[in-house]
Amino acid sequence: MVRFAVADRPDMLCLQELPAWACVHLDHWSGMQTYADVAQMPRLGPLPISAELGRRMTSVHTGLLRSAVAGQAIAILLSPEGEVLSRDRLVLNSRDFRESQSRWLSLPLVARLAWAKERRIVQTVRARMRDGLTILVANLHATSYPADQRLADAELLRAAVFLDGLARPGDVVVLAGDFNVPAVRSATQAELTSEDWGFSEPAAEGIDQILVRGASVDGVARWPVDRRRVEGRVLSDHTPVEARVA
Repeated sequence: MVRFAVADRPDMLCLQELPAWACVHLDHWSGMQTYADVAQMPRLGPLPISAELGRRMTSVHTGLLRSAVAGQAIAILLSPEGEVLSRDRLVLNSRDFRESQSRWLSLPLVARLAWAKERRIVQTVRARMRDGLTILVANLHATSYPADQRLADAELLRAAVFLDGLARPGDVVVLAGDFNVPAVRSATQAELTSEDWGFSEPAAEGIDQILVRGASVDGVARWPVDRRRVEGRVLSDHTPVEARVA
């Protein structure tokens, strides 16, 4: 999947839902600079296990086990010509944040427990590209809780505030990833595209988005199924999203 995604030599690629064991292979698979952060460590129930053991257990039935024992990571891949200036990350659903937001949103106990089940993070890379442009990109995978997507929306706003605090004058700012809430149900996405925040409009469909501030976006495209079909298999259960920034 990674080799296929980098075949047309993108400047940046944001990945989510990576098994923890895959992180050490990303540079070899992609030929790009890779910056990965593990959000959820591999575990067997309450017990931590190695990434390799998680890989072997998951290989028994990848469709069924998915990330149950292999852990989860996210990664930003950068063109070899890019110069990394800084990196940061933030836990989006830290205990203090969950407690304050749970009171604010009047969440029931079931929702509070679901929110604490898996750690979610946002990672950032600030880089100078080969054309001299400086880009600050944030990559996140928000909490998936379809019963109340305000959890994901709260994390998205926290990620945007974190990203905004890192931005410098002249930066092109990109907020991308699996938001786990569609634009039509997201108060945060409506706010981010307001004049105060200045981000580009989100795609009308889907939960995977690329929002840009400080540059024009020459179209956001979602790959059709046929574009991600290789040897009869459809790669990924999410539709890849790409954008050209000028």
